[in-house]
Amino acid sequence: MSDDLYTEDYARWAELMATTLEEKCFGDLDIDHLVTEIRDLSKRERDKLLSSLRLILHHLLKWDFQKSKRSRSWQVTIQWERNNLDFYLEDSPSLKKYLCQEWINKMYRNARLDAILQTGLDYPQDCPYTIIDIMEKSIDLEF
Repeated sequence: MSDDLYTEDYARWAELMATTLEEKCFGDLDIDHLVTEIRDLSKRERDKLLSSLRLILHHLLKWDFQKSKRSRSWQVTIQWERNNLDFYLEDSPSLKKYLCQEWINKMYRNARLDAILQTGLDYPQDCPYTIIDIMEKSIDLEF
């Protein structure tokens, strides 16, 4: 298998690889690129989980430090992304390893910068949230 099809028409390459697998013509598989793609699948799943984590942290910061501006939109985003985390973990339980303080801190750095750019406020350097806060902290609107 030449690199040309993989680089020039990815969709056609993927269809060809699926057909080749289906027909059990294993000798015709583009193994090097298939390995790369399978590894990328894992990264994409991880990145979806981390993106939800980042959004939750971003909105929790705004929620906690801008009490007068709390909105149903922030509340919905936090709950939506919490649900996404649950779905990702249900589909791929091995992703749970990314819900540790090390990864929370990594995502917090980005979420903090997002919040600073959006609000102009400064937020704590160190992440004030645990995984329990991220998954369960109350976000009820008070009227």
